[in-house]
Amino acid sequence: MRHYAQLHRATEWSFRSDKHHDDPFNEVELDLVVTDPHGEELRVPAFWAGADTWRVRFAGRNLGLHHWRTACSDAGDAGLHGLEGELEVTPYDGANPLLLHGPLRVAASDRYIEHADGTPFFWLGDTWWMGLCKRLSWPGDFQTLTADRVAKRFSVIQIVAGLYPDMGAFDERGLNEAGFPWEADWARINPAYFDMADLRIHRLVEAGLVPCIVGCWGYYIHWLGVDKMKQHWRYLVARWGAYPVVWCMAGEVLMPWYLTRPPTPEAYAELEARTREAWNEVTAYVRSVDPYHHLVTAHPSTSARDHLADEVVDFDMLQTGHGDRTSLPSTVDKVVKSYNLAPVKPVVNGEVCYEGIGEASRQEVQRLMFWVCMLSGAAGFTYGANGIWQLNRPDQPYGPSPHGMAWGHTPWQEASQLPGSGQLGIGKALLERYRWWDFEPHPEWVEPHWTEGSYVLPYAAGIPGQVRVIFLPFWAPAREVCGLEAGVSYRAFWFDPKNGEEREIGQVEADATGVWHPPGPPIFQDWIIVLEAPGARVG
Repeated sequence: MRHYAQLHRATEWSFRSDKHHDDPFNEVELDLVVTDPHGEELRVPAFWAGADTWRVRFAGRNLGLHHWRTACSDAGDAGLHGLEGELEVTPYDGANPLLLHGPLRVAASDRYIEHADGTPFFWLGDTWWMGLCKRLSWPGDFQTLTADRVAKRFSVIQIVAGLYPDMGAFDERGLNEAGFPWEADWARINPAYFDMADLRIHRLVEAGLVPCIVGCWGYYIHWLGVDKMKQHWRYLVARWGAYPVVWCMAGEVLMPWYLTRPPTPEAYAELEARTREAWNEVTAYVRSVDPYHHLVTAHPSTSARDHLADEVVDFDMLQTGHGDRTSLPSTVDKVVKSYNLAPVKPVVNGEVCYEGIGEASRQEVQRLMFWVCMLSGAAGFTYGANGIWQLNRPDQPYGPSPHGMAWGHTPWQEASQLPGSGQLGIGKALLERYRWWDFEPHPEWVEPHWTEGSYVLPYAAGIPGQVRVIFLPFWAPAREVCGLEAGVSYRAFWFDPKNGEEREIGQVEADATGVWHPPGPPIFQDWIIVLEAPGARVG
């Protein structure tokens, strides 16, 4: 029988074993071997769905007739092994950008992320670490938060696959409606947990949001071990690999369990080396079993490229501090360092200064971190709000961390309306007017400008002869815009990063040395100066 599915949209088959297996999750592996119209063979992992049932999800990347067959580790199981069929992949006829443009990859320049059809992808992420637990109820709460983030122009949700941070294994705060993701002795997966998680992941995709799937927090590698962690990740690839996802191997990937205190620096270094070796092995395994070759990274304490081998990560993810404005030097230094590393890889700041954490890092700090990252070479930025990542509820705050202190009790409903989230969407909308993916940092375009040791001065980036974007922290006016090209006519305007309002400055009149002296800002706050040449806008 021939089945039909649209390009990039997941389709699913179910298979039932005709043999009894005492422990099917651990005894049986099932793959769907798909031959596409070009003759390329893809091996797609199937997942155990409970009892004697396996399911497999597949999303075609090419139009036309695909042939498939099943390959089971138990070749004597006629219900699972040696079955065959056909799938006709037809054009996608909807408007979801994730399906219309295809899954994500690194662009040819290695500087940014794009869709399979070459459409640039602007990573504006949000941090819902515990978003698959029942404290964000399905469907009401989850749908509400999803709709809010879509309205604010977010494009990525960073979400952990059940093995959460800031808690020990099998802490009841991590439950979803069907329990925990694993049985208590790590004996096997709980498929019912992932049935509930499926609803949430599918909703994100249908809303046009890319799930950045974080497999677990890094310290779980020592509780599960490498082999069990490979099982965990194979299951995630089987469940969600047919969706347009990004794989983030682990959170704070090398960090030990919070209460672990190696007795000496040497012992700590030895533990870190073992952890790195284990995660490099698991990451290489994930790359080998994912037939779709989704982007792979890791959420670090500092930089993914510091924590894992360069060859196993596709782009660098950073974490740069939670110290309000005191995290500015660390943020800029890490972005600039990553931008200048060889080989070149896209860089995304995946965590910095959650809004409201420590009763600090309010909206002006959110704008500061976003703009300094995006004008220093970042290909994307992830926001976070204290109250959302741990999903406080008005009647049920998350409570204390393993070390005994709580991070705060702001309910997620209140945290979702903190102004910084909307203001970053406003910033994204401005950059998307232009070929933001071709922007390069040009601090020398403005004087004074930031330098090491003087981070609270203006930042500039853009495309020579087309567009210049200059961010002015509220304490740092620009005295000169420098290096203006002869024969290029720029229009200048003020852009208010808190609400998107514009104030016309007019045509730029540079002196004989290519210097323009902009007027002072209209109000004492942070501002953006934009200089655009005719034809610079793309949207």
